[in-house]
Amino acid sequence: MAATYEDRYWTSSDGLDLHYRNYPGPDGSPAKLPVLCMHGLTRNARDFAALAEALAATRRVIVPEMRGRGLSDYAPDSDSYSPVTYVADVEKLLAEQGIDRFVVVGTSMGGLMTMLMAASKPGRMAAVVMNDVGPEVDAEGVARISGYVGQGRSYPTWVHAARGLAEAHGAAFPDFDLDQWLEMAKRTMVVSQNGRIVFDYDMAIAEPFAKPGNAAPPNLWLAFEALRGVPMLLVRGALSDLLSEDTVKQMGVRNPAMRTITVPRVGHAPTLDEPDVRAAILALLDGVE
Repeated sequence: MAATYEDRYWTSSDGLDLHYRNYPGPDGSPAKLPVLCMHGLTRNARDFAALAEALAATRRVIVPEMRGRGLSDYAPDSDSYSPVTYVADVEKLLAEQGIDRFVVVGTSMGGLMTMLMAASKPGRMAAVVMNDVGPEVDAEGVARISGYVGQGRSYPTWVHAARGLAEAHGAAFPDFDLDQWLEMAKRTMVVSQNGRIVFDYDMAIAEPFAKPGNAAPPNLWLAFEALRGVPMLLVRGALSDLLSEDTVKQMGVRNPAMRTITVPRVGHAPTLDEPDVRAAILALLDGVE
């Protein structure tokens, strides 16, 4: 089956070639607002492959890969691996594409970026999906991520890679079978030049992540206020160690237009391919022209 997306590139302000998947949608879908999908810390555009295909049935979908991930250039200065820089990169892409109003789907780090973007230019987002992240992130989850990011493990086969993921993240997905772990491995890893299977990101992203304020920028409640009244779907894994139930409640108070869906028996972060979640996302977008 032919790909329904185009591989495209844009250039960051500091000269990096950054990659994004462009799903044109039917006949370019000029009448409907586009969707911007932003991935998590160690992830890439493949995370949104199934969701983007579904959304592209009615509108354009853009899935950027942040610097240091996937087909995007690795940064020579690891200090640039920060949410503020990622936001600047994405803003440049949006400006080049002439996009001034859009829908956002943000997973984990992508959700943090969503809040920063909303605070810098309020009123642009017609609807938002936040996947297992909020203005406060739990220290337990940050510590767990710090324990594996940048480790640089490699595997001889895809089955070994899948089993490695299961060992590291089984607590977050206790019901996953081998086929699901294989799918996760192929989302997050690639075959390297030496034939070993490796994670598809620059291990140097771990360096700034460990510094204060980089895992989650400060004062994000103020940024979240910029989304008050914006139709929002908050997806939370019932086993999440990054997004607490208390934070979810506070988010609902501050944005009465927010609906929450909790995915049972899943931690950080839901795949967004769960049937109930997919249906909720499509329902949210049904109200957005």
